[in-house]
Amino acid sequence: YYEIRYNTLCKKSRKGDSLSHKNMRTNETYQRLAENFEQQPFLKHIGATLEHVEYGKAVLSIEKRPELLQQHGFLHAGVTTTLADVACGIAALSAMPEGSGVLSTEFKINLMRPATTNKIIATAELLKPGKTLYIVEATVTDVNGKIIAKMLATMIPTPSENSK
Repeated sequence: YYEIRYNTLCKKSRKGDSLSHKNMRTNETYQRLAENFEQQPFLKHIGATLEHVEYGKAVLSIEKRPELLQQHGFLHAGVTTTLADVACGIAALSAMPEGSGVLSTEFKINLMRPATTNKIIATAELLKPGKTLYIVEATVTDVNGKIIAKMLATMIPTPSENSK
């Protein structure tokens, strides 16, 4: 259920160098973001996939499974919220200093329609990087592009486990 996909093109890294399909595996920024994703056991548990990352942007997806549904057969709102939150965190982390971790300090989510397709996609974009706080917006859609949810989140950098 869990994988990191290295086959998506990234447009620019934080330093502005172009990334391509061939050299993305060796790109330090991408690796740092992919490692952050991999270190979150809950994402493995729910089957989340990191589809794409670049400076200020992250795309995650999840496929519908019976254990992720609520009583009416829709993908549970907690799964939708988790996907949006993690996408926001990775988008913010892409702009944070090397050695940073990331935590959510606040978020607001509007659940607009139930997730009825077999897959949902969360796309997060950094709105404002700050010295202390990073403001990020995520849109969760179904495979047809219909908006399921919108999140506005505030993230804060933290020392990562590796920098302690």
